[in-house]
Amino acid sequence: MSSSIRNRLILIAILVLGSIIALIPRNRVERISVNGVLSDVTVRRVPLKLGLDLQGGMHLELGLDESQKVSTDPERDIELALTILRKRMDEFGVTEPLVQLSGSDRIVVELAGITEPGRAKDIVTKNAFLEFRLTDKTNALDAALPAMDRALGQLGVTLGADVAPSGVAAILGGKSNDSAAVDSTGAAVAPVGRLLQDMIQPSAGPGGSTPGEYMVSEAAYLRVDSLINLPAVQRAWPRGYDLRWSRVAEAVGAEQVRYLYVLEEEPMITGQNLTSAAAQIDPLNNQPMVVFELDRAGARRFGTETSRHTGDFMAIVLDGRVQGRPPVINSRIDRRGQITLGNQSIQQAQDLALTLEAGALPVPLKVLKQGTVGPTLGADSIRNGITAGLVGTLLVVLIMIGYYRFAGVLAVIGLGMYLLFTLGVLATLEATLTLPGLAGLVLSIGIAVDANVLIFERIREELALGKTPRLAADEGFHRAMNAIIDSNVSTIITALLLFQFGTGPVRGFAVTLIVGTLASMVSAIFVVRTFFLLWLSRRTTTAELSI
Repeated sequence: MSSSIRNRLILIAILVLGSIIALIPRNRVERISVNGVLSDVTVRRVPLKLGLDLQGGMHLELGLDESQKVSTDPERDIELALTILRKRMDEFGVTEPLVQLSGSDRIVVELAGITEPGRAKDIVTKNAFLEFRLTDKTNALDAALPAMDRALGQLGVTLGADVAPSGVAAILGGKSNDSAAVDSTGAAVAPVGRLLQDMIQPSAGPGGSTPGEYMVSEAAYLRVDSLINLPAVQRAWPRGYDLRWSRVAEAVGAEQVRYLYVLEEEPMITGQNLTSAAAQIDPLNNQPMVVFELDRAGARRFGTETSRHTGDFMAIVLDGRVQGRPPVINSRIDRRGQITLGNQSIQQAQDLALTLEAGALPVPLKVLKQGTVGPTLGADSIRNGITAGLVGTLLVVLIMIGYYRFAGVLAVIGLGMYLLFTLGVLATLEATLTLPGLAGLVLSIGIAVDANVLIFERIREELALGKTPRLAADEGFHRAMNAIIDSNVSTIITALLLFQFGTGPVRGFAVTLIVGTLASMVSAIFVVRTFFLLWLSRRTTTAELSI
């Protein structure tokens, strides 16, 4: 055996060994959800990842929702939102989430293997804008309600009896409006001058009244919310204050009510000062809570503000909703604090913690397109893809051996090397294998066989001219080289364009096609030729070539 052949075999052995090592399962730490609780676990798996269409999961396309807040710099806001979403998804417990830009104004989120799509969607779209605000202690809303009612009167607004305030009034010991007027249809309506004054009542919740806290019957909540947010009514709001609803309704006696809070317009601090947040169980009441820490500037400001307002009530506002009833400030609060979540689950606490820690979205996002793939469909795709690949490979093997005899056997060995090299490179790159990627893999098998066919036909032509087997093999490989390189380079250029301008599955197809094409060139030009040289070196020069 010549040194040239020996060196070739050593290089092939190195490539084979490297590919096998790349495919060996390895330990990795992943954050997964177990019974709704996120935890870090060590799993052992092959580095190859399955894409959304094979593993099942959810696909979202998001855009800026400027109906809620107008963006002054959409390009900057979409980039910032992309960074925040990546932080959220990294903590959510999905293996290798895909979060990327699509064009200049859309974000694509792909979560493979997701089992709770509704929860994931909430985390993706939640703004997570946190504020700490003081409640009003001057009864400013009481003074503003008559002006707000006058604004409604000028608009000609009335409320039907189905949302009359009698339920709340009864709880508070007031009188129901038995002498209400009727409209042209005979339905009772509240007197024009006291719409909101009758609907919005001072609080009488558990534990007594909280300054700046009012309540509205849950049946009237949506209607009242629409009325107080009319531009003409908003202009009559108490100056320097905002009106914010509680997150959920609560029972007061037999009535479900929604709390309305009058809060100072300027927050004490916001979530921008948050450095960390974590979900815990409150040992005092066994309820979930979120414990947070502030940065140095936030801690200094928070400490100053809480010292000045000891004895006042502070509302915790998340995305415009007051979380629970505002607690009283008993003493100075510096760097650490907590948000008590009442009857929410520990999973909801964890979701809130990770969204707060990742940061607030600069502008609300809306879902432009949503799609889900079930795990059963993904398993079917894998099974069908593997079946197609095996059937195609088996047919190729039979045809190559039947038509090219022993040379076909060498080509089949080279084909096995090609598959090993391709999977090894994909594992090294930690590429995501998608259904189109499987198609690219099967297609590149055809490309690998095509190269061998070109070489073998050239060798046959050289043998027909009366050349010796060794010379015919050398000439066959040499003369087929240009055609093989030209066709494969053209394929790679096309695949590169698909990768550059495609998204999701299209890029998966491009990656496997590029890697497979390169591996097929190595297999046909280097591996199969080495086997030919080894075969010919062990034969007499006059022996016929089995091809």
